[in-house]
Amino acid sequence: MSVVLFALLVIHLAVVSPLLGRRTYTALRENRSLYTRMNLAWIAELWAIALVALAIVGLSPDLDVTGIGLVPAEDLSTVLGMVVGAAVVAVGVGLVLRFKKVTMPGQAAFEALIPRTASERWLALGLAISAGVCEEIVYRGVLISGFMSILDVPRPVAAGLALAVFVLGHLYQGWRGMTMVGLAGFSLTMLYFSTGSLILPIILHILVDVRSLLVTPWLAPGADKPETRTSPDSLEYGEAGAAADVTEPAPTAARA
Repeated sequence: MSVVLFALLVIHLAVVSPLLGRRTYTALRENRSLYTRMNLAWIAELWAIALVALAIVGLSPDLDVTGIGLVPAEDLSTVLGMVVGAAVVAVGVGLVLRFKKVTMPGQAAFEALIPRTASERWLALGLAISAGVCEEIVYRGVLISGFMSILDVPRPVAAGLALAVFVLGHLYQGWRGMTMVGLAGFSLTMLYFSTGSLILPIILHILVDVRSLLVTPWLAPGADKPETRTSPDSLEYGEAGAAADVTEPAPTAARA
């Protein structure tokens, strides 16, 4: 039973989710009013997938929560230091880019996900937390252990397969965005292997998504100017999905 569920999970993550994600992201890009509904749907999907992944662990005699990294890191002080350091670096980079009036590389790949109102900020925060927790459990924890157990492949091969599926899940971001996702995913995988725990990858994943969706746009050049709203009637999209903005007054405001 667990093998069947695992196969279905991999098929969903590698085929269904990427295609559906690209379709829904395109719809959001063309119709901003879908922002709330789309984000709620993505959050629900993330937690549903995580629950299925944990069900596979519970049904499999070869998997357990310890084996997938759901244990505290042995050296908590090091973990906390790395988290604080990562947060400081992220804010520092954002401030430098703002001062030099440079856009964060890869930001255009998910431009439609950037929140513009207070309620959208909360949704973006919920999406960042959900992605950080659920994607690490699924892609770093369950997929790597599952590939090792079911396919009987070495851990590096299992990690490579899991990373490939993780990158495919961000198909909507285009090849440039997927390249950045691949680099981030590789770093999180190495961090998981070095600590033996998913705790730090989860925290850093959340921080990265919060930086991308909330902090970087706030620190972006011109963020202290009146906000703009993108008109769906006059969007021009570039290769990575960036939209040309049509400026008009907007309320004050602020699938990773």
